[in-house]
Parts: sequence; C-alpha cells; structure tokens
Amino acid sequence: MITKSDTLLAKVLVDKGYLSTEALRPTLDEAAKSKDSLFALLVKKEAVPEERLLRTLAELLRLPFIEQAADLKAEPSAIEKVPLKVAEYYKIAPLRLDKRKLTIAVSAPLDLRTQDDIRAHLGCEIEIELAREKDVAEAIKRFYGFAAGTIGEIMAQAPASSSAAPVGEGYEKIENIEKLAGDASVARLVNQIILEAYRKRATDIHIEPYRGKVKLRYRIDGILYNANVQPEMSRLILPILSRIKIMSNLNIVERRLPQDGRAIVKVEDTQLDLRVSSIPTPYGESVVIRMLPMNRVFSLEQLGLSAEQLQTFETLINKPHGIIFITGPTGSGKSTTLYACLNRINTDERKIITIEDPVEYEMDGVTQIQVVQSIGLDFAKGLRSMLRHDPDVMMVGEVRDLETAEMAIRVALTGHLVFSTLHTNDAASGITRLVDIGIQPYLVASSVEAFIAQRLVRRICPECKEEDPTLAPQLKAEIAAELGMRKSDFPVYRGRGCHNCNNTGFWGRLAIYELLLLNEKIQDLVMKKAAASDVKREAVFQGMRTLRQDGWLKVLGGLTTVAEILEATQGDQETAPLPPEEPPADETPKERAAARPAAKSQEPKKGEEGRVFMRLNHTVNVHYKIIRPPQAADAEDAAEEYAVTRNISAGGLVFVAQEKIPVGAILEIRLELPGDEIECLARVLRQKEIDSRKFYEVAVCFLDLSTAVRSKLDKFVLKETK
Repeated sequence: MITKSDTLLAKVLVDKGYLSTEALRPTLDEAAKSKDSLFALLVKKEAVPEERLLRTLAELLRLPFIEQAADLKAEPSAIEKVPLKVAEYYKIAPLRLDKRKLTIAVSAPLDLRTQDDIRAHLGCEIEIELAREKDVAEAIKRFYGFAAGTIGEIMAQAPASSSAAPVGEGYEKIENIEKLAGDASVARLVNQIILEAYRKRATDIHIEPYRGKVKLRYRIDGILYNANVQPEMSRLILPILSRIKIMSNLNIVERRLPQDGRAIVKVEDTQLDLRVSSIPTPYGESVVIRMLPMNRVFSLEQLGLSAEQLQTFETLINKPHGIIFITGPTGSGKSTTLYACLNRINTDERKIITIEDPVEYEMDGVTQIQVVQSIGLDFAKGLRSMLRHDPDVMMVGEVRDLETAEMAIRVALTGHLVFSTLHTNDAASGITRLVDIGIQPYLVASSVEAFIAQRLVRRICPECKEEDPTLAPQLKAEIAAELGMRKSDFPVYRGRGCHNCNNTGFWGRLAIYELLLLNEKIQDLVMKKAAASDVKREAVFQGMRTLRQDGWLKVLGGLTTVAEILEATQGDQETAPLPPEEPPADETPKERAAARPAAKSQEPKKGEEGRVFMRLNHTVNVHYKIIRPPQAADAEDAAEEYAVTRNISAGGLVFVAQEKIPVGAILEIRLELPGDEIECLARVLRQKEIDSRKFYEVAVCFLDLSTAVRSKLDKFVLKETK
C-alpha cells in the first residue's frame, strides 16, 4: 500500500538524483502490493544507503536525525516508562520523558496506527527522532542490558525452586543445572553471546563470576569492553557455563579443576573454531572463549609491512635453510605472522610440518601437530618425529627450553628452514635468550637468519579518520628527531569515532616490526657474547629501524595514532628529545666552561612542561667520536674528542664542539657523571656556529639507551634541578 509519505519520498529521491524513475518504479509497484513501506523496501534492497534515506526523510518530515550512536542517550525516567517488551517489539529506543511527552528514536518512520498503539501502551504523547537501525538496536541493548529479552523469558519460564542460585550463594543441584542447560532459551542465550561477539569483531569472550554479579566482556582489537547485562544473569551463570561445556565436550560436573575444550560453530557464513578454557574461582568458574575463524586467509601484505620490509620477508622465507625467530610478548601477533609466512611458501613442491600449542588455524596442505603435554608430546619430541617425515619447512610454535632450541638449530644446520617464536621484548634480546638457555654462540651465529620483533597496534578507522589538531608540537618534533627528519610540520591522524567502529576510532590492527638480520658484523658480536644493547647499537648503525621508529612511520602514513605507538613500545625506547633551547647569545663557550659545574636551572623554561624529560642547564664532561661510513676515506682516522655540555636530559644533550658536525651524523657518546659513566650512540639533530672562532653548538638525541640507564640519567637531572 502506497502512503503519502512514500509518494513524497519517491519524488524527492528522483529530484535529488539518487534514483531514476525507471529504477524506482519496480520498488514502488512492490510496495503497493505488500505491507512493507517504500522506505523499508529500499533499505532491504540496498538501493540507496540507509543514512542517505534517513537524512532525506528527516528533511522531508522535519524530524531530527541522530548521526552518532554515542548521541543516543537515555534518561532513566524514559527507560522506566518504556518496558523492554515494548521497546523490542516496536524497535524503539526511549530517550527523554518530559511530563507526558516521550521522545523516542526509531530507524524508520512510524505509521499512524503504530503511533497510536504506542500511545495506548505507554499513556503519553511521543516525539520521533530518526537514527540508523544498527544504532537503535545497540541503544536498546545498552539501555536494557545484553540479551535482556532472552534472560527475562528464562526467568519467567523457570519455576522459582528450579532457578539457579545467584553467584556467591551456593550451587544448585547438578541435575537441575544440566536440565536447564539444554533448555532452548539458555541455548539461545549462549548463541546470542557468541553472535554478538562475532558481529563486534571480538577475538575473545570473557564470562567472569563475582560476588552477586556476572561480568561479560569482549576483547575487540586487543581491548576489553564490558557488555551491559541484566542483574538476573547472575542467577543463570551455572546453566550458561554448563551449556558452553556441553558444546565443547567438557565435564559439566567438574568445577574444581581447570578444563580446556573446543567447539566448532557456524555464524552467518563463517565457521568459528571456539577454544574454551575454564578456571575455578571462589564464586564459580570463569570461562574464556577464543574465537578463531576457520577459513581465515593469511597474507603478508595485510600485516602492515612496508615495501622494504615485505621484500626482506620474501628473501628470508625463501631461504633454503636456517632459523627465523619472531619475538614479542603474548598477544603480539607472532603466530599470525608465522602463518602468513607459511601461507606464502605453501606449494605442492614443499612439505611443511608444524608443531603448535595449540593449533590455532587449520591450513590446507600443511601437516599440523598439536602438543599434548599429558602424554609427553612436547616440542622437542615432536621435532624429532617430524624429521622422519622428510620436511622442507618446519614451524615450532615456541622455543621454551634448551632441548627444543638444540633440536631446532640441529634441524636448521642440516638443510631445513625453521620458523619459531621467542618471548623477548626486542629482536636483539633473542640472541641473549638463546645463549642464556645454553646454546653456544657459534651455533646461534651459524644457524639463525633473523630475529624479528613485533607488536600490534590498532588501526585508525577509515570511516571517521581525521587530522588530529591536539597533538603537541613538541611531540611532533620528537618524532621528527627520532626519524632524522628536518621538518616537523607533518599531519597526524586519529579516529573521531563513528557507528562503523562502535565509536572507538579504531578498526582492526596492524603490526610494527624490528628486523635484525644476522650479517657478518652481527655474527661477530654474537660470537663475542656481546650484550643485547651492543648488538642493537650496531644494528641501528647499519640501518635497522627500531619498533618505535617503524611505529612512527605508520603514524606518518596515517595508519595509527601516536598514543598507540607510545603504548606499544613503552618498553622499547623512549621518545627522542626536542632540539634543546637556544643558549643566551652573549655567553661564550669559555664562560660556560669556567662556570663548570655550577649553572643549574631552577625552574623549567616556558614551554618545557610539555617535554618528555626534564632538562638541566649543567656542564658535564662528554667525549664523542664521529662514526664514519665504512666507505669513507678517513673511516679509520676518527678520533675521540672532548667537550662540555650546555644542557642535558634523559633524551639528549647540547655540547660545544670545535668542528662542524653534519646533521644526521652518528656519534659514540661517553658521559662522565658523578661516580658513573654512560656510553651510547647519538644522532646529531642540529648544529650552529656560535662565534667567530669556529665554535659550534651541537644538539644530539640518544639512540640506544636502555630503560634503566635512561631512568638513571633522568633521576640525576631531577636531583640536580632541585
């Protein structure tokens, strides 16, 4: 049946050029023969984007349009006025109640009959505001609690005597719980929990019992978000957990011991592999469900690799033998990177075998072994058996002990390509870890091709990406200094937050990398049992980008935010310092030297409160040596020079030199602090001639200070400033 609003909508759509008369005619004819409105049919057929239709209707009917889901906010009085059944049946989200006038949000204009029904049910006049269907549905969940309708139905159907006790008040008999776990309503509730996680792109579901309540949380892009659930869910925790255990073939009677299980479910067009783990707590069992898509396709291009890094990866994974270690903490995406590498080289000509704990994704054409500690099948034993199957490429989920490490190295030395992981903070620490567990340095040097450290950072949502005007200029200058850039007026971006990303500003994740290739110089350092800091220093000099530097490149590319990089690399290295403030023009180097070591700043200068590290105007003896490029003619003639600092911080310093040092040059720095010395590499940020006798003021930033040493230097500055 065609209404007047349908006729007006059709005219406006044609006038605005959204649809032609010919394209619109079949839908109009269908609307005339069916109960659906023209608007509903256009949305169903996706003939016009929903948002465009809603804006057009809002303009036509002079109704407000709510653009952001975050703007759908409800007053408690409005929620109390509208029962859940009414909100779900009519798909309305109550917003405000002013005496007898109720404002509601709907995703489609309501006909007069529906409006009259709502007035009769609620006993008040209504005002309508338009919003997207997804936003209205999310608002109803947020206002009334997740799966509130299903929970209410279960509580209404279950007799008071058979309903489960609240969390923390004892357990109901297992017979009743088992019976309720098979109830259609409880099964539907569990299905809703899984479906909601899938639609929100969650990787994990956390169901956590506490005294008198239950928490339901989803991990999305690495961050946990609470789902609003009704208090009644605490009375259903036992049947919910029993239902999950039945699905994953776990013992529903056993609640005192941890259990691990697996279930395969189909959600829409995707099969999900659910890894279920339960642990006992004082108030019941806490369950985590890891959701893994079974048909996931892995690609190196999707990981966030730059063109240069992608080429390096291609070279490494096509080597005939050797070990490639991926390093990083738990949850940094190591397994995903390994699967992407295997997927790239997975051909009929290669035999690939993996041993994992657990097998996270199934790969066609790859033989995968699951570690089972209870029967003695560990990584070392699996490796020995894998050799008898004539593999070309092997993947070992993790090197945890000396036996596994020795086996992996032996396999690599006998002509096999091996992939594995280590839990270290950076690439250079992987060498130290292997030596610490008992591997001889010469074996590490001869078998390992590369250590690749990685972290995961959230990707800016492409739908609401915008330039970030709030980032401090000081921080931009620090990024430029860290990358050796002369200009710091580049744009950085953030996500504003929209319905596409659930108002988080992020959509998905990408990796940042630190690639340490074991060339001859690095191998020499390994043979000498050099410290990880020395190895990293040499690698940086040879051009290796640290995790933070790679992160800054992702920031410059508009892929992620500054805050994400600072959070992900806080254990890697601090931000490079700003170029220090200009010294007084009338102060000469001799006057500064004569004042040693007295001059100290009492208060930070104007503008310094935004700096990462406190600066101290203080003279400290500093020795420096320019590291010449290997191909330079005077590479062997670089000598150590002596100078004094003008100011110093935990990020860098300014000193006066008697020679012109080019910007970007790498220096070996040795600082003489009271009772201590600090050695590190530094990069020249700027240099300036300061008088006619050819003295130059040189500003440098530290490149490879460890967190402990940088903290020590920062404490020295703070102490001297007081």
